[in-house]
Order: sequence, then structure tokens, then C-alpha cells
Amino acid sequence: MTLLSTRIGLISDIHARFEPLKQALEIFAREKVERILCAGDIAGYYEELDQCITLLQQSGCQTILGNHDQTFLQQQAETDHHAVDFLSNLPTSLQFTVEDQSLYMVHAEPPDLLHGGIKLLNQKGGLIASRQQSWSEQLKHFDHDILIVGHTHQVYALPLGKVFVINPGSSAFNHSCMVLDLPEMQVKTFALENKSIIKCWNFSMLYASGNPYPTDTKTRNPSSK
Repeated sequence: MTLLSTRIGLISDIHARFEPLKQALEIFAREKVERILCAGDIAGYYEELDQCITLLQQSGCQTILGNHDQTFLQQQAETDHHAVDFLSNLPTSLQFTVEDQSLYMVHAEPPDLLHGGIKLLNQKGGLIASRQQSWSEQLKHFDHDILIVGHTHQVYALPLGKVFVINPGSSAFNHSCMVLDLPEMQVKTFALENKSIIKCWNFSMLYASGNPYPTDTKTRNPSSK
């Protein structure tokens, strides 16, 4: 008998950049995912927010609020804007069950934090054992099988104690998205825009040689995470 499985597309930290989001959704269509999840930060830095929101709506993506989305709402509260209508209705977390696995999604860290985040990797993308141990302890009483997060611009999928924690990275900055197969708990990472996946990205990299920050789209002034 062939076992059925459910395939889920994962994206995060779109930061109002259209092309990598479009490519991620094309990958999800090709991989025949049944559900798409976005771990927040649709807004921020780039200026293609309306186009990105339209794509997310067309794809049926389930999306949560990120810190940049919250900031956008605070700054645009008096405007009658497509983005305001969309972002103001996003929850800060999402939980559901798929293939007998309990999933929980939050932008930074549970239960509903938009700042902080689960930072596990060093600048070169290597796993920091002390942080892995610390987060395994912090999640010891977390009552879900899978935790999906974003915010930190780090790409990983690994068990922290009894919880399988996944960060698909930023489609804009890490050039990454993921597909999760359940109940197998298998994760595949896909590169976007024909670029190498950067496992750990932060704004200090703007000043390093080989600047990874895209220059083909108008951006707002960057600020720290």
C-alpha cells in the first residue's frame, strides 16, 4: 500500500521583493505542494509590497504577522491601502495539525513574539552547539511537533529536543525557500534567482566583499533586525 503524504511550501521574510517570491511560488507549483505557509515580514526594505501581497493572495498562502509588517501598519495607520487591509488581518501565530503532526508557526519565537528569534548559526552558517542546547531546553515544554519560524535570516531544519524547528530563511536575502513533506518530516531547500543560498545573512554583510545585497530593485534604507 502506498502511503500518502502532504507537501507544504515554506517561505519567510519576503521584505516586499517580488521576483524571489514569484520564483518560490513557481517551485511550489512544480513540487505540487498542497499548502503554502509564510512566517511573516512581507513588508520592509523593498518597494513591491502590493505586488507581493497580490501573489500571496492568489496562491492561497497562509501568512502571519512579522515585525516589519507591524511597523508598516504603525506608519500607515491612517491610509486606505491594499497592504494595510491585508496586513492588519494577519494573526501573530498559526497552529494546525497535518498528518497527525502538530505544527505551530510564529515569526520570531513562541508564543507570539515578533522580535528576538531562534538564532542557531554563526556567520559562516555553522551550527552553534551552545545555542542548540539552550533552545532545546527552552522548548522542552513546547507542546507541538513542528515549529516554523522566520525573522533571523538563518536557514535550518533540525530537531531541538523533541521539537523539529524549521526556518526557511528570507526569500529576499538568503535566496531560499523550503518544501516540507509530512509525515516523513523531510525538508528540501531550494535556491532562488540562480543564487547560492546564504545560510546566515545579516546587514554587516553589506560591507563585506562580494556584497550579497541585491541592487536591481529600489530599496528603503536598511536597519538592523
